[in-house]
Amino acid sequence: MPPQETFSAEPVRTQLTKVLASRGFARNERLSGFLRFVVEQELSGRGGELKESVIGVEYFGRPADYDVRQDSVVRNEAGKLRSRLAEYYIGEGAADGLIIDLPKGAYKPAFRQIEKATLLAPGTAGARRRRFWMGLVAALAGCAMVLSVLWWRGMLHPNQPVSIAVLPLINLDGNPDHDYFADGLTSELIRNLSIIEGLAVRSETSSFAFKGKQQNIRDAGTQLGADYILEGSVFRSGRQLRINARLVRARDDFPLWTGGYDKEFTDVFAIQDEISRGIVNGLRLKLGQGRRRYETSTDAYDLYLRARALQLQIGDAGWDQSIEPLMEAIAKDPSFAPAYASLAKAYAIRSGQTRQDIPDEVRKLRTAAEQAIRLDPLLAEAHAALGMLYAREARWLESEKSFRRAIELDPGSSASHQSFGVYLLRTLGRTKEAIEQLRLAEKNDPLSTRLQYAMTQVLLSAGRHDEAARYCNKLPAGHDRDLCLGRVLLGQGRTEEAIRILSHHKSDRGYLGYAYARSGRREEAEKLAMILSPHQRAVIFAGLGDKERAIEALDRMTVVGPVRMGWILSNPELATLRGDPRWKVLRQKVGLPE
Repeated sequence: MPPQETFSAEPVRTQLTKVLASRGFARNERLSGFLRFVVEQELSGRGGELKESVIGVEYFGRPADYDVRQDSVVRNEAGKLRSRLAEYYIGEGAADGLIIDLPKGAYKPAFRQIEKATLLAPGTAGARRRRFWMGLVAALAGCAMVLSVLWWRGMLHPNQPVSIAVLPLINLDGNPDHDYFADGLTSELIRNLSIIEGLAVRSETSSFAFKGKQQNIRDAGTQLGADYILEGSVFRSGRQLRINARLVRARDDFPLWTGGYDKEFTDVFAIQDEISRGIVNGLRLKLGQGRRRYETSTDAYDLYLRARALQLQIGDAGWDQSIEPLMEAIAKDPSFAPAYASLAKAYAIRSGQTRQDIPDEVRKLRTAAEQAIRLDPLLAEAHAALGMLYAREARWLESEKSFRRAIELDPGSSASHQSFGVYLLRTLGRTKEAIEQLRLAEKNDPLSTRLQYAMTQVLLSAGRHDEAARYCNKLPAGHDRDLCLGRVLLGQGRTEEAIRILSHHKSDRGYLGYAYARSGRREEAEKLAMILSPHQRAVIFAGLGDKERAIEALDRMTVVGPVRMGWILSNPELATLRGDPRWKVLRQKVGLPE
C-alpha cells in the first residue's frame, strides 16, 4: 500500500460531499454515515483509534461489551463501503482528482491525489484513456472492477470468460456434523455460477483442496488460476440461516461485492439467487439462458446437500455413501432432478468397480439418469449421467451424443469433460481426444486428484512418459503415486529402477510382477501371479510372454463390463497381446469396437 499522503481537511471534505451526493450513496444513509464517520475521525486525528469494536459501539450503536466475534456488522458494512467506493470511482468519480479509499483489512481511510495532467492531457484518446485507467487502478491499489479491464485493456479478447473460484464456505456453528451443509451449499453455488454466461468457474474438487486451511486469497487465486474468489461463511441454528459471502479480486484482495443474509432455511434458494445476482452485478455480466430455479422441500434439499458433501471426498467411498441420502431426498421430493442426476453418477462410479453386482448397478443408473432427463431436459449433469449409462451399455454413439450435449449446455463443467474423456474416449482407445478433454477439464479443476490420476492413465497409454511423470508427481502421497512413477519407468525401459519403486507399493503387485518378468526374474514373477487377481495376473503373464495364460486371465475379467474392460485393455503393459486373434474376441465379448 502506498504511504498515506498529507491533506488539509478542506479538499477532503469537499471530495466527501461529492461522493455522498452520488447515486450510490445519496439514498443509503447507513453507508453514507459510515463513510462520513471514518473520514471525520481521520481528519480529527483519531484515525488510529478506528478499530472494529470502537466503530461497532460509536457508530452502529452496539453495547459497550460488543463482541466482534458474534456480530460481524462492522466487517460486513465495511466490505459494502469498499465496493460502493470502487463503483463510484470507476463511474461518476472517474475524473475526480482526490481518492477516498478504505484499505482492505483496515478501518482507517486513505486519501490519494491523482495528477490532473493525467486526467486532462490531450492527445490520442484511446492511448490516453488507457493510461488514465492504469493510473487510476494504481491509485486505488487495484480496485477497478472487471468491467474497466474489459473496456480499456480486454477489448482485444471480448469473449474471454472471467475466471472465478468458490472457496469452501466456513461452518461457524462449531458443530462438525453440520460441515456437510456448508460443503453442499458451496457445491450448489459452484453449480449455479457455472451456468452464468461469461464465467469460467473452477470445479469443486479443486476448490475443496482449500477446505480446513487458512484461506489466503492471493495464493488460492494463483493455485486455482482464478482472477476472482468467492468466500464466505454459514451459521445454521435450527431453521435459521446466516450466510455471508464476499467476492474478492485475487491479485490484491480487493472486495468487489459482499452480501449478508439472515433468513429461514426455506429461503436458501432465494439466497443462492441473490448471491449469483450480486456476483453478476459486481462483474457486470449477464445471466445465461436456460437457467432453472428448483423448488423443493427443505428436508429433501438438506439431504441432497449432505450427499453432495460426501461426493467431494477423495476416492470412491464418498460416492457409495452418498447413495442413501440421495434416495431419501428423492423419496421426500420425487421431482427434484439434480438429486436423480447425482444418484446416477454415484451408480456410474460404483458400477465401475470390480464387483459382481454390476448389472444391478447399471439398472439403477439407467432409472436415475432417465428420470433426471425427464424432469429437466436442460440439466447438463443429467445428460452426462446418461452418457455414462450408454457407455456402460456399449451404446457408443448415443453415449458420445449425450456427453456432447452436456458440454453444450454447460461448457465450463469440468466433470462433463472429464467423464467424456474417461468413460468414452479412453475406453475406446481414442487417446488423443481423451487427453484434449482432460486438458479442458483441468482448466477449471487444476487441483483435482481424480483428474490428475485419469491424466496419468491416458498419458501412459499414449506412451507420453515424461508428461505422465509430471502428473504422477502431482498425486498426493499414498494415492498410487509410486505405482504411477514405477509404470513410467517401465515404459522408459528402466526396469531395475521401476522394481525399486514398485516393491514398496502394496495394493497392486501386478506391475511389480511384470517388472520381475521383464528383468528375467521369472520365478519371482510366477510366485506373485499365483496370489493376485485376474487383471494383475494378466499383466504378469504378458510380461512373461505367455499369451495363453494372459488372454485366459483377461477373459475372466469381462464380467466388469465394457468401460472397465476398455481401461484394462488400454494398458501399455498388455501391448504385446494386441496382435493375437483372441484379443479381438475379448473386445467383441464386452461390446468394444475393433
